[in-house]
Amino acid sequence: QVQLVESGGGLVQAGGSLRLSCAASGRTFSSYAMSWFRHAPGKEREFVAVIRWLGGSTVYSDSVKGRFTISRTNAKNTVYLQMNSLKPEDTAVYYCAAVGYSIAKITAADEYTYWGQGTQVTVSS
Repeated sequence: QVQLVESGGGLVQAGGSLRLSCAASGRTFSSYAMSWFRHAPGKEREFVAVIRWLGGSTVYSDSVKGRFTISRTNAKNTVYLQMNSLKPEDTAVYYCAAVGYSIAKITAADEYTYWGQGTQVTVSS
């Protein structure tokens, strides 16, 4: 079994920054991709960013492009989400997700096998 554990959420004022971390542990796990999704009250779950483990290529949603950066540390099997210039509309529970094999649509939540428990990010205006 693979576990994903997120950390780094919290309360921040608009314009501030936070860095989320997601550490994968458990049985030997070779990730194909790790992503961040978010879920705000009254809204559908939304793709935020993804990084492919081999090569490190990334994809971002239009709503966070230029403000958020996803990165990974191979040795620690950890992915990060650096969030800058935060806005109140970024308020949500942020989830880390991972998949160990090539998938057709890398931004689709349904394609991912493993999920973390979520971490709350609240941006005050």
